Amino acid sequence: MKINYENNRHLSKFKKFVYPDIKDLKNPNILEFGVSAAAMSTGILLDLCERNNGKLYSVDIHDFSSKFNSKNWIFINRKDDDYIFINSLLPNKLDFIYLDTIHKADHVEKILFKYFHLLKVNCNFVIDDTSWLPYTKNREKNHFFMEVNNYETFFRLIKIYNSNSDKMNLEFSFLGTGAAKITKLSEEELIRPSKINNRFYSFINLLRLIYNFFLSRFRASGN
Repeated sequence: MKINYENNRHLSKFKKFVYPDIKDLKNPNILEFGVSAAAMSTGILLDLCERNNGKLYSVDIHDFSSKFNSKNWIFINRKDDDYIFINSLLPNKLDFIYLDTIHKADHVEKILFKYFHLLKVNCNFVIDDTSWLPYTKNREKNHFFMEVNNYETFFRLIKIYNSNSDKMNLEFSFLGTGAAKITKLSEEELIRPSKINNRFYSFINLLRLIYNFFLSRFRASGN
């Protein structure tokens, strides 16, 4: 299957941010959440599995079972949080997980915590659509709910990473609608995210802001 990446930001993002880490996997077991009518990511992942003697397990609530006819593809017509049924069809360990279903922070966290243990160490869990920037006012996708959902998901992932930085690495791409790449570092169980103890709203930062405000006014006056 020849993949055309030209003039498509989703495919370009996949090629540059995701594909280099998985293209050389041997006998990979890949789990994908979300197929869609276009099935672009599915096509790329299935092509990889066909070339490298792997298996692609694709999960979607809609029936896309007729999209591809391949011995390397297992389609699972279920919601992504139907854990018991989905787990019964999966191998013990996975080489790659790709999440592209519901782009809400609570749902992303739920799926990450339910399936992360299946991932092999040094392998990746990629979450699509984590950039809110294209959905802000006057941008090309201008959409309130997508902006807020992606914004909340982005910062939820940072909180998860902050609580689990010894168990995972976290990278972001802002190509197109963005993506997050989580690399598993150990077999230890993830812990739920807690509040980040930042100093943005501290008294000392308030003093810094006041100082910078008056300093800029002083400089603007030419004194």
